[in-house]
Amino acid sequence: MADHRPCTARGETPLQRADRNFGELLQELRVTQTGVQILFAFLLSLAFTPRFPDLDTVQRATYVTTLLLAVLAAILFTAPAALHRSLFQQGAKAHIVRVSSRLASAGMGVLVFAFTGAVLLVVDVTAGRAGGLAAGATTLLLCLGLWGLLPRLVRRRTAGRTSEEPAGDAAGPRADAAAEPLGGAYAGAGRASGGSRSAAARRLPEPRRRNPARTGPSTRR
Repeated sequence: MADHRPCTARGETPLQRADRNFGELLQELRVTQTGVQILFAFLLSLAFTPRFPDLDTVQRATYVTTLLLAVLAAILFTAPAALHRSLFQQGAKAHIVRVSSRLASAGMGVLVFAFTGAVLLVVDVTAGRAGGLAAGATTLLLCLGLWGLLPRLVRRRTAGRTSEEPAGDAAGPRADAAAEPLGGAYAGAGRASGGSRSAAARRLPEPRRRNPARTGPSTRR
């Protein structure tokens, strides 16, 4: 019964929230899988190029390592779909979302090193070892900054704003509660004064009507 009661600010039940989170996760995986597929296809075709036999030991090791990292990232990104298919209609949607989120995070971490290795290999072959190391380090720093540091900064700023909002909301009810007795007092005073005026008006004697026969000039002599 608890799974059917709204539990979020959007009025969602836990099952509805799990469905929405899993849908958003699948959208993220579609974006990242495109990059992994392009990288994996490039690395597979690289082994069949005429210049591949001329690679030295370091370049070959970089190639093999990058290829394995790309394969591992693809496996991690496709694991949520396999997990969902295996546990379909088993009442484990919340657990699927949590495990899938961890798998996606792990895949992002692996993809960082796969991108770094691919850039290192290509620039090393075309521009030399020093250029390859510089390009690989730049790629690594960019991925860590945009994928790791930026979300932490946004999360910290969002947490700061959400911590300030409840204080303002809490002050509002208190102010309203404090103002309510004053308003009630003023309203009560108004009603009391109105009642006293009406009572006084009822107590006042009505003015006597003058008899025109007595007060008027006498016509008889």
